[in-house]
Amino acid sequence: MATVQENWQTNCTSINQRTKYIFNTALLSDVKFIVPVSNGKRESKVIPAHKLVLAIGSPVFYAMFYGQLSDTRDSIELPDCEYEDLLEVFRFIYSDEVELTGSNVMHVLYLAKKYLVPSLAEKCAEFLRTNLDASNVFTILPHAQRFEDKELEDRCWKVIEIHTEEAVTSDDFAVVERSLVESVVKRERLIVKEVELFKAVNRWAEKKIDAQGIASDMNAKRRIIGEEILKEIRFPLMSQEEFASFVIDSNILNMQEVGDMIKHYSKVLTSPLPYLQSPRIGALKRVCRFKNFKHYPSAGLSDRLRWCYNSNPYSLILSVDKDICLHGVQLFGSEGVDYTVLLEVIEIKSNLSLVKKSETYSSEKVYSGFDVLFDTPVILKSGKRYKINSNISSPPSCYGTQEQTLVNVEGINFTISESDSFDNNGTSEKTGHLPVFLFTC
Repeated sequence: MATVQENWQTNCTSINQRTKYIFNTALLSDVKFIVPVSNGKRESKVIPAHKLVLAIGSPVFYAMFYGQLSDTRDSIELPDCEYEDLLEVFRFIYSDEVELTGSNVMHVLYLAKKYLVPSLAEKCAEFLRTNLDASNVFTILPHAQRFEDKELEDRCWKVIEIHTEEAVTSDDFAVVERSLVESVVKRERLIVKEVELFKAVNRWAEKKIDAQGIASDMNAKRRIIGEEILKEIRFPLMSQEEFASFVIDSNILNMQEVGDMIKHYSKVLTSPLPYLQSPRIGALKRVCRFKNFKHYPSAGLSDRLRWCYNSNPYSLILSVDKDICLHGVQLFGSEGVDYTVLLEVIEIKSNLSLVKKSETYSSEKVYSGFDVLFDTPVILKSGKRYKINSNISSPPSCYGTQEQTLVNVEGINFTISESDSFDNNGTSEKTGHLPVFLFTC
């Protein structure tokens, strides 16, 4: 027992200091908690505590010590938590302080929820929000789902969407539950090459096989992965070299499936593949034709300071010097406003409409607006000219200025010119709408 200072109460000027002084000491203690230590040796340690302090900090401890079915024992075993984690919960109850780390925060959060200490749970959540990154997101996400912390779960998915490759190659991904792997591969917004996503799933399956101690053959690996996950891998997005180097050698696909993919690459396949072929949204490349944006959405300002829509289409002429797949456009919007859009791509020489898209979208942000994606991407051929028509019905939005009539992205030159439409509502190669084109090479 530590030496007790004489008249220690007089040196503590607040109740917080006095309870902090007796934290984790036998001084005035009237209960002991016996808790396992995380050293793998089945050892336990004792935390001396004070029923009154715990009861005023937690309704669960209040019921435990002062409720109708109060526990009168002076020693209580808690086998479902660990010494270091419970000590941090007590530290917070005694002092409003807590020492959180990446390794203990989820366990402390669990105990804060269990013992109904919401201010500690919020400190844990704030620590997670501050320290969340791709290296630990697959440790934190399952806990966020378990505790039904929607805000934290959404933050986790945002990290996964933006830093996909780093997240799925982390050690944590290799040990997640199968349901979470399925949720990841079904995600539309991922920034990762499809072959890297496949390799991560393959590593995960091999880890599962090792953990179960079974022989690693094609049937075992495929059974662990399951058809729901496998059908979400977009094999056609891989190059033939990637498919041959990594997919075939994994022995996950059967001979018929491998043969169909080889026919696909050779352009002799006569039946459709059972895999999605559209790129994930996060993998789309973006070319922006403006250097600056103007935003005057306030209803109190005159219309001349805002970009107002009317019933006439907004048109531009687009040409490229290499073939691309155009997947859609990004349009400006005002935050929280719905926009009804009709988008069309016309090949000018033949006057042929290549694709149309009509839908209502909600703009979550101002300058980034919202994406309008075609159901099927359209191929734009090098040297041809295409008219992009857009009808938009909704309140005013921001608009772009300081145009770039020639933009180079990924070695491809995009040339933007003004449409010959009679009334284009001000949209031209210099200003207006149709700011971003979404494409893949």
